[in-house]
Amino acid sequence: MQPDTLPPGVQVHERGWLSANLIVAIGAQATAVVDTGYVTHAEQTLALVRSALGGRPLDLIVNTHLHSDHCGGNAVLQAAYPQARTLIPPGLAAHVRAWDPIALSYEPTGQQCPAFRIDGTLSPGGECMLGDLAWQVHAAPGHDPHSVVLFEPRSRLLLSADALWERGFGVVFPELEGEHAFDEVAATLDLIEALQPALVVPGHGSVFADVAAALARARSRLAAYRADPGRHAVHAAKVLLKFKLLEAQRLPWEDFVNWAAGTPYFRLLQQRWLPGLSLPDWVQQLYSELAEAGAAGREPGFATNH
Repeated sequence: MQPDTLPPGVQVHERGWLSANLIVAIGAQATAVVDTGYVTHAEQTLALVRSALGGRPLDLIVNTHLHSDHCGGNAVLQAAYPQARTLIPPGLAAHVRAWDPIALSYEPTGQQCPAFRIDGTLSPGGECMLGDLAWQVHAAPGHDPHSVVLFEPRSRLLLSADALWERGFGVVFPELEGEHAFDEVAATLDLIEALQPALVVPGHGSVFADVAAALARARSRLAAYRADPGRHAVHAAKVLLKFKLLEAQRLPWEDFVNWAAGTPYFRLLQQRWLPGLSLPDWVQQLYSELAEAGAAGREPGFATNH
């Protein structure tokens, strides 16, 4: 998607819900990409970047945060463009250098991410050059405690990652571990409002300009989660199941249930919020609700993406 209001040299490739949106910045002297999608789409990521760059080298890879759908293409881009530097928010840098898939959330979520190297960090309060433009780096905890958003003040373009979508925001993962992070979501929404962006590129979904309406919807959703944290927990469980459906497309039902049973976050949610219901029964209940909403298939004996 290329609205006329995007700054020159900035491209946005909307990618759906398994892979985060890909942002490409092309300047006179340097090129950069922000967020690289999920590993199963890595070859698509590489093809998109090669097409966008038109034969130019890639100089910089930036991740707004390290969830698997935002950095799963890092490794393939690093292999194709070994000269490219990679910058991430600072909070998990030590775990990337040691490559700890538990601390990096990949094993707890039952997701995949190939190991990649980092060359430096994004300092909140500082700037990051993407192409010819200097972007402000702002800490944006809530969805992920280490996430950042990037803001280009001249065009007032915001790369909001999963801190703000047109209709909500990402699962508040610290809440799944019993940490209180809804206040951080609220503070990040306040930060975005204070920046007064004219245009927002979310981590998922279309570029949008009606920021006030998006903030109002996000705050309404946050209020509902505060009033009923169990609602957020059920939403998170459905997101984990749907992500697996998007990744696998079709699984024997037994394998699907076994995947859920072997996924620490999913077990944690079930034990905390529905201890009286067996995990297979909860998976069946959630899957039925996904199917009723048109987000899952109805093939007997299999879990399928709709």
